[in-house]
Amino acid sequence: MVPEDSAPRRALPERAPAVERARANLRAAGHRFRLTASPLRLLTVLTLVVAGFMMAISALASRGNDLRPDRTTELSQLVQSEADRAADLARQASDLRAQVDELTRRRDAVGAGPAAEALEQAAEQAASVPVAGPAVSVTLTDAPASVQPAGVDADLLVVHQQDIQAVANALWRGGAEAMTIQGQRVSSRTGIKCVGNTVVLHGVPYAPPYVITAIGDQARLEKALADSPYMNIYREYVDAYRLGYAVQRAADVTMPAYDGPSAFERARIVR
Repeated sequence: MVPEDSAPRRALPERAPAVERARANLRAAGHRFRLTASPLRLLTVLTLVVAGFMMAISALASRGNDLRPDRTTELSQLVQSEADRAADLARQASDLRAQVDELTRRRDAVGAGPAAEALEQAAEQAASVPVAGPAVSVTLTDAPASVQPAGVDADLLVVHQQDIQAVANALWRGGAEAMTIQGQRVSSRTGIKCVGNTVVLHGVPYAPPYVITAIGDQARLEKALADSPYMNIYREYVDAYRLGYAVQRAADVTMPAYDGPSAFERARIVR
C-alpha cells in the first residue's frame, strides 16, 4: 500500500495541438524515407555481408600468413644470392689463375734442362703438340666400279679398316715419329672403325681415298711398307683388281696436335 501522505500519481498533461502536428509530420516523413531508401539499405547490407564473408574466407585460407608475399623482398634475396655466387666463382677463377701462374713459373725455372726435354718428348709421344718434318704418305682407294671379276666377293674390291690399320702398323714399325689419317693426328687413343662403305675416325666418317701420312726416316718407312706381309697381299689385289695404292714422299709436312677423345673406353695391359 502507498502511504497516505505520499504524493499521488499525476495525470499527463495534454499535448499541445502544434506539437502533435509536428510529430505527425515527422512520422510521415520518416515513413516515406523508409519506403524510398529500403532498396539502397538492403544493397548496402548485402555488400557488407559479402565483404565480411570474403574476409573470413581469406583469413581461413591464409592461416595467419600474408596472401600477397613481398616480391621486392624475394627479388632482393635472389640478387644477393646471385651476387654471392658470382663472388664465389670469381674467387675460384682467381685461385686457378694463381695455380697457372705458379706452374708457369716452375716451367720457366726448369728452363731448357733435362726435365724440360723430357716433358717435350712426352708431349710429342702423346701427340698433344703439333710436329713437322719429312714424311711418307700412302693413299688407298677402292677398285673402279667397272671392275667386277666373276667369283670375287665385292668386299675384296674396297678398302677396309684392316687395310688402313696394316699401313699404320707398318709405318710405326718403320720408325714413324708422328702420323695422321685423313689429316687427323693419330695417338694411342685413336681407333679405326669400318661402318658400311666408310671408315670412322674419332667419330667422323670418311670415304676413300684414304691418306695415311707418317713423319720419320723416309727410307725406313718405305722399307717397312715393302717388308709387311699384309701389304704384300694387298699389293696382289692392286695388281689383279686395280685397288688403289700409292706411296709418295714429302719434304716437309706439318701435323696438328691430337684433338680426338681424351678418355679410354677400353684398355688392357700389354706384357
